[in-house]
Amino acid sequence: MAATINVGQFAKLDNGIKLHYASAGEAGRPLILFVHGFPEFWYEWSAQLPEFGEDYFAVAPDLRGFNLSDMPTDLSAYKARHIVDDLRLLIAHLGYEQATIVAHDWGGAVCWNLAIALPEIVQKLIIINSPHPYLFMQALAHDPAQQTASEYMNWLRKPGSEDALAKDNFALMDGFFNGMGQGEAAWFNAATRAAYHACWARGLSGGVNYYRASPMHPATPSNRGPLQLSLNPEDFHVKVPTRIIWGENDKALPKSLLDGIENFVDNVKIQRIADGSHWVVHEQPERINRLIRQFLND
Repeated sequence: MAATINVGQFAKLDNGIKLHYASAGEAGRPLILFVHGFPEFWYEWSAQLPEFGEDYFAVAPDLRGFNLSDMPTDLSAYKARHIVDDLRLLIAHLGYEQATIVAHDWGGAVCWNLAIALPEIVQKLIIINSPHPYLFMQALAHDPAQQTASEYMNWLRKPGSEDALAKDNFALMDGFFNGMGQGEAAWFNAATRAAYHACWARGLSGGVNYYRASPMHPATPSNRGPLQLSLNPEDFHVKVPTRIIWGENDKALPKSLLDGIENFVDNVKIQRIADGSHWVVHEQPERINRLIRQFLND
């Protein structure tokens, strides 16, 4: 029988940030951490927590700035190193030295960096539709098609974007799920929509600040974005066993972002889902669960 999801749990981290998290399964079992992206929250993993709570301690936090977790007002608080540190401290708070990590979208961006910086605490890494940071930086800097696909990032970075997102009962936010899924999304039903609207009503500035605090966006006349970075590719090597699941019908993050990934990850396998969009976690939850389980059992 599937494990029960427990919500309303909070971790006060040593850096002063309080994170809300949901979990399933018993503490003491191996830890598997599910990390959401934008514009989501722990609920993204509502089909994964009961499944993996049967034999793991499955935990899905709200990242800082989202839903019930702390929402710092200082823009610099949303730099990647601080989000990485939150996850490091959360793992320790839960009583573990290591975790298997499953991450999507912005959560994937954070967890790529976590695996690069702190490989000793990542047992296995499963990334869903989130590009390796160096490859993404190169695409944003030099690939016109990627620059066009990512132009929404510059819109989100603008002052007041959160107000536009909230307008007309979150019409634009609903469009992220329906439009990026290339049509009305069957999974985004009334109950799911209500859960997301309740999350978004708690505040959108934190999530948007991830974009504002990052250099990873197409260059503009006033902000050169990745063009201002001088990065050594050797600093972006991933040594932990990694599996990538990629919905190939992702309009914002095309499958070309996987080209060259073998040069940055020692142990990597890719599972491509031709009919999956950016929201493949929601569209095909049973398939995602099977693929995660296969990797865990390798």
